[in-house]
Amino acid sequence: MRSAVPALFAFFVVSATPALALDETFQTEKVKIRVETVARGLDHPWGLAFLPDGNFLVTERPGFLRIVTPQGKIGDAVYGVPQVDARGQGGLLDVALDPDFTENRLVYLTYAEKGEGDANGTAVARGHLTESTSPQLKDVEVIFRQQPKEPSTLHFGSRLVFDREGHLFIALGERSKKAFRGQAQELSSHLGKVVRIWPDGTVPEDNPYVGEEGARPEIWSYGHRNQQGAALHPETGALWTNEHGPRGGDEVNIPEPGKNYGWPVVTYGREYSGLAVGSGESSAPGMEDPVHYWVPSIGPSGMAFYTGDAIPEWQGDLFVGGLAIPQLARLTLHGNEITGDEPMLKELGLRIRDVRQGPDGALYLLTDEEEGQILRITKAE
Repeated sequence: MRSAVPALFAFFVVSATPALALDETFQTEKVKIRVETVARGLDHPWGLAFLPDGNFLVTERPGFLRIVTPQGKIGDAVYGVPQVDARGQGGLLDVALDPDFTENRLVYLTYAEKGEGDANGTAVARGHLTESTSPQLKDVEVIFRQQPKEPSTLHFGSRLVFDREGHLFIALGERSKKAFRGQAQELSSHLGKVVRIWPDGTVPEDNPYVGEEGARPEIWSYGHRNQQGAALHPETGALWTNEHGPRGGDEVNIPEPGKNYGWPVVTYGREYSGLAVGSGESSAPGMEDPVHYWVPSIGPSGMAFYTGDAIPEWQGDLFVGGLAIPQLARLTLHGNEITGDEPMLKELGLRIRDVRQGPDGALYLLTDEEEGQILRITKAE
């Protein structure tokens, strides 16, 4: 039996009704699909990675890392995970395997790390996952800490992506509050940034602000709000991210080195009060426009490009999970242009926290609930 843990307050309203196992078919614009439950009973799962042995590695926001079998058995918590600040949207967040995991067994985790008083911030740690029957994380070290830490339980961002050269991208949030969200425009702060480091935490010499006085050298791009989805384009190798807008104005961006993506000066959204944000404009000279945006907000989270053979009709499409409007969005592309947006699975009413393509070519989803699930999408027979 896995240990029970108390449910956390979620920023968006969630149902307390226990999740039912799914095995249903749905007709989408291009193909009929089957959606089935692989596992359920996870406590607000946040990040998913596929282990070489066929098992899943899953984070739970209260601070637990679990190994889940393809048959749906949820293992005991992996010992050695760093202590997390599990308040609000904080806790244990994303997980990624080192590109050389089969040789070094390194696992990377993002989490909300406590600071002085009520202050906290996003941190990244890595450790070696043992191969024993009771797996542990050994030799855990923190390789990145978002600075400065601020008193907020919101907007940790937190997706991890390795590029083809072995750099590690970290998509961060700006911590939400008006008192410090303007740091998204300041190069002396990690808030509201995409960060690019090497796996050991050192800074690549070709980062855009290396050697610039007053700038943090880890910064890749800036002017972001709350980035909860990130993926590499399968053809170009470029990083794509998504971020939450306030009241409207969720974005998909292609962060380039040294570029400014506008928040909180320009946005397609408005304050939750209905008032204008920043300049009240959606674009400005010197600030990059998103390649796609949503009004009203869907609350975008995990995202993945689909390249598999299991559903050939979806090859080349980009999938984004929705939290505020529970759904799976399928975005069609022509080069770097988004040409279509199909909302799917809205009838399930399930908040989609993470989206991953599996080694078998199926698409896998994590649902953000007290009884969270791993869902598998395949083509219906």
